[in-house]
Amino acid sequence: MHMTKSVLVTLAIALAIATIPSAAAANKSKSANAENNAIATITQMENASVTADLAGDASFVENNYADNFTSGSSWGIWQTKQSLLADMKDGAKNKTNSEAISELNVRVYGDTAVATYRDTYDSMFHGEHRARTVLSTDTFVKQNGSWKQVASHSSELAK
Repeated sequence: MHMTKSVLVTLAIALAIATIPSAAAANKSKSANAENNAIATITQMENASVTADLAGDASFVENNYADNFTSGSSWGIWQTKQSLLADMKDGAKNKTNSEAISELNVRVYGDTAVATYRDTYDSMFHGEHRARTVLSTDTFVKQNGSWKQVASHSSELAK
């Protein structure tokens, strides 16, 4: 069978077009897997953060927060990674007595993720007893292959 050059080109184009949906499906599957892995990682990090708070474990902040991390607290103050570490190392004036998070929802946008949740805690902060429920939003960015928390904001739950 003898085919002309134009028939061969047409067949090649048709074959290429036919493989696009399967390549798109494979990319979509990879994207969904990456998103599911990110959600699982951020969920684990949020739960590990509570464990670290209860234990007064400053290494969690050291290892999982970006160096330029900033937090706006429900008490109306800004905190940095450095100020959080200093507070955690002063266990006499800063201690988490109880803490529980609920309604955790993680959304992923490429190399950025946002976690929202309800946090109920009882703690000592700078020697002052504090207990309340807050709504929190944490922002994470994937840096050098690892998720780092870059920002957090909490607001007191409406009464």
